[in-house]
Amino acid sequence: MKYLSAIVVFLALWSAAPIQAGDIPHGVAGFVIGQNVAEFSDRLQMDTRLPLRYQEYLQEVEIKPLTGFKSGLITYGNCAQPGRIVRIKMKYTDASRSFYDALLTRVERRFGKPTAYDGDPFHIVIEWKWSFTDADGNQITLHLSHNSRDTEEKFGNAVKLTLANGVDEERQCSLAATPQQREPETVPHPPLKSMTAEDWEQFIPQ
Repeated sequence: MKYLSAIVVFLALWSAAPIQAGDIPHGVAGFVIGQNVAEFSDRLQMDTRLPLRYQEYLQEVEIKPLTGFKSGLITYGNCAQPGRIVRIKMKYTDASRSFYDALLTRVERRFGKPTAYDGDPFHIVIEWKWSFTDADGNQITLHLSHNSRDTEEKFGNAVKLTLANGVDEERQCSLAATPQQREPETVPHPPLKSMTAEDWEQFIPQ
């Protein structure tokens, strides 16, 4: 009964509007890309705000506990349009493959078949991707993933909704403001054929 209740809660989030192929997603669990993060401050742990490493033009903030979800991160810009939400990442409480399959069926029913498969060929990490362009010309991507074993990734089921052009606008704004930071400073790599035993010691685990 507990499992069935969880299924109902999760799938209701995808069934609030009439289901028809061709719809374009803009939100998950009440959070909406393109909107200002301040509109959702009562649902967010604002003291957890942190800039993304190497993407300081973006900040992430954790959501407050929400029924049906194990965790969630809201990403927003701080340059082109400060506060604009450009990505929503949510991890579901139910980590089972059966839940993922049930959710995937309903997502396909609403948005059509995925645009691409981004998971691994062995289906340890299953990840389907949809790409959309809305009426305002916004480029939106939706990822739905299930991880059964990969220890490099988080186990379970997750959804990610991204305002792709919003992320790019924030990046371009940051580059224009700080052109000297266009590329991270790196040390030149010696040509492979000229590498000595001492050079290789830098790359071999000790």
